[in-house]
Amino acid sequence: MSDADTAGLDSVAVDTANLYREESITDLHAATIRRLVPIRVDGSDDPARQQRFIGDTTLMTQMGPIPVQFPLDADNLEEACRLFPDGVRGAIERLNERARELAREEASRIVVPGQGAAPGLGGMPGGMPGGGGKFRID
Repeated sequence: MSDADTAGLDSVAVDTANLYREESITDLHAATIRRLVPIRVDGSDDPARQQRFIGDTTLMTQMGPIPVQFPLDADNLEEACRLFPDGVRGAIERLNERARELAREEASRIVVPGQGAAPGLGGMPGGMPGGGGKFRID
């Protein structure tokens, strides 16, 4: 690495006032919940800060597996488990909205006559099956 490659590394530091221990809880099927337990720099629990929960799953789609992570606004593991299905639904809704937004942006692009669509997009040789370039989670 050159000096230019490492120039910003001098400012990299660990925020010792914001440390968490991560625990992974799974049902061995589809659900994984990551519990982030606040800790002090010596490794002891920090009860002054609230633990956090993150839902994690993989959706199988026609385009292949898509990893999905989402926050779970819960105070304990039982509540995080109860909120998990709604968290997945919310994450899928946000993914679908983002896909629609990308499709709108793509549709509004100015196409210069004679250039056609970019290679690899729907409707072109080597493009996505079915054309249209839409992202869909079934």
